[in-house]
Amino acid sequence: MTEHSEVMQEETQIHSGAHVHRDDEGSKMAMWLFLFTELLLFGGLFLLYGSYRFEYADGFKAAAADMNSVIGAVNTLILLTSSLSVALSIAALQRKQKALALGMLWFTIICGLVFLVNKYFEWSHEIGMGIYPGGPALENMSNGEIIYFGLYYVMTGLHGLHVIVGMIFIGFVMFFISRDKITATNYQKLENAGLYWHLVDIIWIFLFPLFYLLH
Repeated sequence: MTEHSEVMQEETQIHSGAHVHRDDEGSKMAMWLFLFTELLLFGGLFLLYGSYRFEYADGFKAAAADMNSVIGAVNTLILLTSSLSVALSIAALQRKQKALALGMLWFTIICGLVFLVNKYFEWSHEIGMGIYPGGPALENMSNGEIIYFGLYYVMTGLHGLHVIVGMIFIGFVMFFISRDKITATNYQKLENAGLYWHLVDIIWIFLFPLFYLLH
C-alpha cells in the first residue's frame, strides 16, 4: 500500500463520516514516561550496587575476577548490533521498504535470542560450580562476594526479562507491519519498540563494566 493510497483512504474515511484519530505525540510521550520508570528501577539497583561495592570493595573485586569477560563483551557487541538493526528497520519502513524493515527486525530478534542463549550457558556454568544464591560455593566466600553474586543474578536476570519483553514487543510490531497496520505514514509503534530496545541495550552497557570489567 503506497503513501498516496493510505492518505486517500484516510480522507475517504473522514469524508464518509468515520472518525480517524492518531495521537502520535501522546503515544511517544507515554513511552518516554514508561522508559523513565524503567530507568528509576535500574537506577535504584545501580545505586545499591555502588553502595555495597564501596563497603565491600575487596569482596567485589574477588568475585568479579571469576566472571567471563569474553562472553560479556560478545553479548555487548550483539546488543549494540541489534540496536543498529532496529534503527535501520525504522529507516527502511520510512522509505516504504517493508521487506527490508521486517528483515532488520528478524535480525534484531535473532540477536536477542543469541544474547539469551549466551546468558543461559554462562548461568549454567556458574550454577554448576555452585555459585548462586544459597549455593554451596558461597559458603566459603566473604560477605562481599555473596552480595556481589546476589546482585549479579538479580540485575542480569531482570535485564534478561526485559530482553524477552522487547522481543515480544518487536514480534507484535512485525505482525502489524505485515498486515499494513504499521506503514511509512504510521510507524509510531515501531519507533516505540525501538526506544524500548535501545533502553535494554543502554542498561546492559552499564551492567557489563560493573560486573565484568571492574576488578
